[in-house]
Amino acid sequence: MRITGFDYQRVPVSDDVALNVAVAGTGSPIVLLHGFPETHLMWRHVATDLTADHTVLCPDLRGYGESDKPADTGETYSKRSMAADVVAVAKAFGHDRFALAGHDRGALVALRAGLDHPGEVSHLAILDVLPTLDMWDVLHGTSAAVGFHLYLMAQPPGLPEQLIGAAPDAFFGHFLDAWTRPGDAIPADVRAAYLEASRNAVTSIVADYRASAGIDVEHDTADREAGNRLTMPLTVLQQDWGAALGYDAVALWRAWATDLDHRTVTSGHFMAEESPSEVVKALRELLTRS
Repeated sequence: MRITGFDYQRVPVSDDVALNVAVAGTGSPIVLLHGFPETHLMWRHVATDLTADHTVLCPDLRGYGESDKPADTGETYSKRSMAADVVAVAKAFGHDRFALAGHDRGALVALRAGLDHPGEVSHLAILDVLPTLDMWDVLHGTSAAVGFHLYLMAQPPGLPEQLIGAAPDAFFGHFLDAWTRPGDAIPADVRAAYLEASRNAVTSIVADYRASAGIDVEHDTADREAGNRLTMPLTVLQQDWGAALGYDAVALWRAWATDLDHRTVTSGHFMAEESPSEVVKALRELLTRS
């Protein structure tokens, strides 16, 4: 499936990786990064709205959708590598500086891009994640069961891929159902597209998650110890996970950012599909900040 009105290109981002990118609109650029277990299609409502006055780029992350899925060498699916992909995509379209928004896994890539490439990322929006270090810290006791997939995919290569590959639609479909408020935010045809894409990317999706229990932790720890912070305007939209898991979300994010607007939403995890107008409003307000 494709976003109506968008053109599609395959964009080389390194010697052995090209990304599938949807692009439309004119004006200042914004890159939108999807989450799990989805593709760029999750931005279809938000992206279409933003094209009225922005150039909108929606890539499939490496390892997802119709983008390349290289074999994991240890750093292949680090958020640092995936963030470099994003900068390369923007530059391929002539943009040396751009706004960036990410949901879920894409939000972790966006966060790393903001830390590694502050000269390129002008504004940053994060949808419904915590930074990797904080995510692991807040999961404890029986409440950690909500993140069972994080622990499963953190295991060494072999078992996670075998277990998930044995029933991929049941596994990926669980999250599409459990993390969405009742309604028609994800229609049957879109859901089927997500399941097909995920079914064809089990190994690379697991590698992406495994990186967040390994090399991503190393990179984030180095930034925390060095006192590195996000210096661009940052908007964070999150469900009230702090109340559910017992942490102060605003305080956690403030430790990473110098210019933070944190908002708690009432939609489910897939807020760009459940409440696209709320997300568009937040992004437009973010882009007015300097």
